[in-house]
Amino acid sequence: MNIADYIHTDHIRVDFRARNKAQALTKIAALAAKSPPLKGVSEEQIHQLLAEREAAVSTGIGHGVAIPHARLDALKDFVILVLLAPDGVEYDAIDRRRVQIFFVVLAPSDKVAEHLKVLAGLARMLSQTTFRKEALKTRTPEILYEVLVRHLSGEAAPAQGDRQKRRLLLIVLYYDQLLNDVLEYLIDVNVDGATILRSEGMGAYISNLPLFASFLGFMREDVKISHTILTLIPEQDEARIVRGIESITGDLDKTRGAMVMTLDVAFYKGTMDML
Repeated sequence: MNIADYIHTDHIRVDFRARNKAQALTKIAALAAKSPPLKGVSEEQIHQLLAEREAAVSTGIGHGVAIPHARLDALKDFVILVLLAPDGVEYDAIDRRRVQIFFVVLAPSDKVAEHLKVLAGLARMLSQTTFRKEALKTRTPEILYEVLVRHLSGEAAPAQGDRQKRRLLLIVLYYDQLLNDVLEYLIDVNVDGATILRSEGMGAYISNLPLFASFLGFMREDVKISHTILTLIPEQDEARIVRGIESITGDLDKTRGAMVMTLDVAFYKGTMDML
């Protein structure tokens, strides 16, 4: 799919302003409601869906970028808004920076796989410093559109040194809802694919040992299965990604059922990107 096909100059603003996240979401919903594909969908409905997504975890993914997104039953195809906020917006981003670039993605409810591909493609482009700098210099929707099309088509060469030093991120989770939320967050921050291992924790075996048989009633049945996510992340993004994960799991020093670790990677070749 070509993401550029869903971006039109009448959905681009280069002078977006808002005092904070709440006002930004209100203005975004108002702009989106004017789009012909969303005819019959109220501003309130759009705002509610975007706000619910933000309540789960901020879509301010760092580096002055946010990708608010939601799925709507009434939509037949994607609607993407592109907004530049020259003064920045306080948006509760994971790195605490003000957001200057918004990509708002509204997707049909029945196109989950395509939705993930759009988010991954946008996050990949937005992770490039060269794109962000070039976009913020534009002053008209037409010029910004040209920049977007060029970068989305792959014509813009990556800057020298874009192959960054990486670290292996391992996330162990015992609850399915945490797994789903963390995976969605990793897509938001442009993680290039991941491997997920499903395994049984020690509790699945320890209750079979005679010494611990009497403790069977104390072993929680719902936490025997764990999922371990393995992925590579840029070394300089390690701290903000861990903060983003903790915004979902809670403080990992105080939370049970989740753990994060990172390891140095001496060598890697290839990619885990499956989108």
